[in-house]
Amino acid sequence: MPDPRPHLGEPLALDLLNTRWISPDGPQDLLTDVDGLRRWLADNDLTAPADEPTLRALLTAREAILQVARGGSADALNAVLDHGRIRRTLTPAGPADETDVRNPHWLPAWRAADNLLSLLAAPDRIKQCAHPNCVLWFHDTSKNGARRWHSMATCGNRAKATRHYAKKTQPGE
Repeated sequence: MPDPRPHLGEPLALDLLNTRWISPDGPQDLLTDVDGLRRWLADNDLTAPADEPTLRALLTAREAILQVARGGSADALNAVLDHGRIRRTLTPAGPADETDVRNPHWLPAWRAADNLLSLLAAPDRIKQCAHPNCVLWFHDTSKNGARRWHSMATCGNRAKATRHYAKKTQPGE
């Protein structure tokens, strides 16, 4: 079954935020059950138990990431990060970093939280779509950092159409 979400391909932390979206039928959430969790894990090539404990951990991480992305406290994110660490080792092939998460149910949540730390190197590039009816997030990789929409084809086009319609219907025109 294809992923029903309207925006894919963002870094892991933002992809987790984008498991909630608005459709013509109203708010949607991919992570309401284990089937949605299974879909998200597969889409992100993550191996973890597709069960209720993993789902709860991932929902905890989603809320923590959202809080930080909105400029709030990092306490909940740090609590997720407390479930794992990067273990540095020296191997015959050279230095290596290994993810060490004690409880496998926390691995996807920890990876998403860790990914957010990488994105925070340029926090102004983590953006929520500027369309007032959109809840999706994106990593702005444009040269000047001025991207406003998760997708120009959908939300950007809607905004242009709204402005155009407003100009056409102004009194005295």
